[in-house]
Amino acid sequence: MSDTNQVDLAKRALGLVDLTNLNDDCTAADITTLCNRAVGEHGSVAAVCVWPRFVAQSVMELRGTGVRVATVVNFPHGGDDLLAVIEETRQALDDGADEIDLVMPYKAFLAGRKGFAEEMIIRIRAEIPAPKQLKVILETGEIKDPLLIHQASQIAIGAGADFIKTSTGKVSVNATLEAAEIMLTVIEETRRDQLKDVGFKPAGGIRTLEDAAAYLKLADSILGHNWVSAATFRFGASGLLDALIGTINGSGAGAGEGY
Repeated sequence: MSDTNQVDLAKRALGLVDLTNLNDDCTAADITTLCNRAVGEHGSVAAVCVWPRFVAQSVMELRGTGVRVATVVNFPHGGDDLLAVIEETRQALDDGADEIDLVMPYKAFLAGRKGFAEEMIIRIRAEIPAPKQLKVILETGEIKDPLLIHQASQIAIGAGADFIKTSTGKVSVNATLEAAEIMLTVIEETRRDQLKDVGFKPAGGIRTLEDAAAYLKLADSILGHNWVSAATFRFGASGLLDALIGTINGSGAGAGEGY
C-alpha cells in the first residue's frame, strides 16, 4: 500500500474510533486525558467509551465537540441480574450517555437460555430513547461456535440492537476476522430482508492500521464501499488512535496498546 493510500485509510478510520479506557485502575485524570485526545488536528473520533462512573465527567469535558459518550453495562462478565442492569442503564442515561454497550448474558445464552438473553436486550432497549443507541456485545471469543455467533447476532438484532459488537476486550480471544465475517453477514441479511441497517463494532486487540484495514476491507466486501460510516461502524480501541495519527503525520503505522 502506498504512503498516500495509508494516510487516506488512516483518516477514514480515525472518525470511526470509539476511544476507550476501560482499565480497572482508570482515574478521573485518565478520563481528562482521554477526552483531550478525542479531538485533534486531524479530526475527532466518533465517541469515547468509559466506565459508567465517568460518564458525567466525559459529557462535561466533551460538550460542544460532537464526540459521543458511550458506556458499558453488565460489563465485563455478562451476568444475569436483569434488574441491576436496568438500573445501571438508567443511571448512565441520566448522567448523559449517548450510547450503551450492553454485554449480552452470553453464559446464559451458551447454557441454552436464549430467551433470557433476548429478554435482557429487549428490556435494555426499552430504556434507551432515540437518538441514543444500544450496542450489544456478544463476546464472540467465548461463544466460539460459528453457528452460535450467527444466532447470537440474529437475536441481538431482533431484540433491537443498533450495533452488534464482538467483544469486551477482557477475555483471551477478542475481535477476530472470522467472527466479524459472520456478524457482518447477518447485518447484510437483515439489511436485505428487513430493510434495517444495523452497525458493527469490532473491539479488543485492534492496535495497528493494518488491523483496522482488514476489518474495513471485510465490511466493504460484504456491505459495499459506501456502507461504512460512524453511523454503522466503530472500532473499540485505546491504542489505535496513536497508530492512525502516526500514519497521518508520516511517522509510520505503529502500534498502540489495545484494551
